[in-house]
Amino acid sequence: MDIKYLRLLAKEYPTIESAASEIINLSAIRSLPKGTEYFFSDIHGEYDAFLHMLRSASGMIKIKIDLVLGKTVSAADREELAELIYYPEKKIANLTNSGELSDEWKRLTIYRLILVCETVSAKYTRSRIRKRIPEDMVYILDELLNVTDDVNKDYYYDEIISAIISTGIAETFITSLCRLIQSVCIDKLHIIGDIFDRGPRADVILDELMKMHDVDIQWGNHDISWMGAAAGNPVLIANVIRIAMRYNNFDVLEDGYGLNLRALAVFAAETYENDDCALYMPNALDDNVYDPVDLKLAAKMHKAITVIQMKLEGQLIAKHPEWEMTDRDIFGRTDFINGKVMIDGREHELLDKSFPTVDTASPLELSDGEAELMKVLRASFRHSEKLQRHIRFIYAKGAMYKTCNNNLLFHDCIPMDEKGELQSVTIRGQKYSGKALLDKLGELVNQAYFSKGEEKEYAGDLMWYLWCGAKSPLYGKDKMAFFERGLLADRSLHTENYNAYYTFSEKAEVCMSLLEHFGLDPQKGHIINGHVPVRIKNGESPVKADGKLFVIDGGISKAYQSTTGIAGYTLIYDSHSLNLAEHKPFVAGESGNTPTIHLVEKLEHRANISDTDRGEEILDRINDLHQLLEAYKAGIIK
Repeated sequence: MDIKYLRLLAKEYPTIESAASEIINLSAIRSLPKGTEYFFSDIHGEYDAFLHMLRSASGMIKIKIDLVLGKTVSAADREELAELIYYPEKKIANLTNSGELSDEWKRLTIYRLILVCETVSAKYTRSRIRKRIPEDMVYILDELLNVTDDVNKDYYYDEIISAIISTGIAETFITSLCRLIQSVCIDKLHIIGDIFDRGPRADVILDELMKMHDVDIQWGNHDISWMGAAAGNPVLIANVIRIAMRYNNFDVLEDGYGLNLRALAVFAAETYENDDCALYMPNALDDNVYDPVDLKLAAKMHKAITVIQMKLEGQLIAKHPEWEMTDRDIFGRTDFINGKVMIDGREHELLDKSFPTVDTASPLELSDGEAELMKVLRASFRHSEKLQRHIRFIYAKGAMYKTCNNNLLFHDCIPMDEKGELQSVTIRGQKYSGKALLDKLGELVNQAYFSKGEEKEYAGDLMWYLWCGAKSPLYGKDKMAFFERGLLADRSLHTENYNAYYTFSEKAEVCMSLLEHFGLDPQKGHIINGHVPVRIKNGESPVKADGKLFVIDGGISKAYQSTTGIAGYTLIYDSHSLNLAEHKPFVAGESGNTPTIHLVEKLEHRANISDTDRGEEILDRINDLHQLLEAYKAGIIK
């Protein structure tokens, strides 16, 4: 026995009775059904759609309502109850304004909500549910949810509900009950990467994630881009701003994170005053609510930051020849005098030939104005309190990958070569592949934010490689055709070829080998990815490799919905089965747009907490407590 450890444990359980009581409590918890896990991927700033998925538990709350009330309550009333649970404040305000918020409505609604809450909370301990109830409502809700059979239930309910209404707290109580139902339905939340970019408000999504009781994040390349920008990497700062300009997302930068873009606006307006910047016109999928910017000015800002980014990327490529990316510095070898560039022995004409800030003798050098602008922007990113708070949360809850309950979660790929072997990446003279590569990269990602000096600089540079490098497990393509898509007409140059992982991972034996490589049971485990939109309208399926691989990027982002034909997936893993929720495009005010739920795997037996990673942790704790009991009984610890 480790006496030092047991002495520390004895401070928490100072008597035989307290240790024995905790053993009994933990043993009981292990016998309960496992909580429901939810998996989301590639949210891309679509806060309205994502928050609706959370509030509705991706349609599962509506299923519970139908299960409990389907035989006694009309479909229309069940739909109204679901809408109330998703948006209680809004629904109550509407009823108040229309004069429909009667005492009878309150009484009936509270009763129905209690029945739904009893159902969704049945597999959890009372103490666990109490922790999720607002402090001033704990006693009332605990009483209502745990009425014993020997009490006149209807009379008991009626008396308490009457008191709730007469004291004037019914609206607050109903809201608390709705929030409790939402919270209980999602026991554990997994985000498989790419919270940021394209959609309007990633900051709102992160505010919501920070309220969740159990959430983890597997970093995607768009997350890494923002993490690197927050750490002060100038290339990724330019990248973050460029993508926001491309999609006209000023609100997330200025209102969300308080980043000052005035210097960029002034510089762009002056530098490109006589340039219509037509190639750089934003793809406006959403309107800016707080910071509407004229699209012509936005286009000039987009061009200004794009030119800066291409210069900085060329500098970084030259600085790190070990990345083998010299062919990607197209900007540095462009003939700006004649407006042409040579690629693979063929000459191509630029679609845009106006680059007033480019010194043809040294095209990668920032002009004085660009250099000064980047200093201002870097300071703004480093001093954004909310951005830094969100990035620290992403670090605290995130990693390159996660193994959980025999599932392997990562955003993109495990790099493979054309033979299906694990592809190695050289980092500071040493080769890494597979799990060792992801572990090493996770270490460097942390150094990029938390270290100092040369260690921080090297790791910060590597963050850009993770964003777009050919062997990056977060990108998974041979190139990012950023230059070609923006400045060249030849569409054959726009193609980005996927890593061989995407071919081999469709084979069950390959997925099983990877699961074993990460220490998981290949027979029971699954790999869960995002990153690549599943084109369901073209017949593609998110379930691959005979059910061993789930690719759950279904297009929550509006930018991808025309490609996928749907509006995202949620993978739902409860104690009975694995299910895929297939979402329809979200329309504000149409909360009845319930997703289609597909059963993809039925478990052989109902999974208890004892079958999960948490169950193993609890068992370790029980064994430790048994050792403490022995130490007490032997007199080793008094």
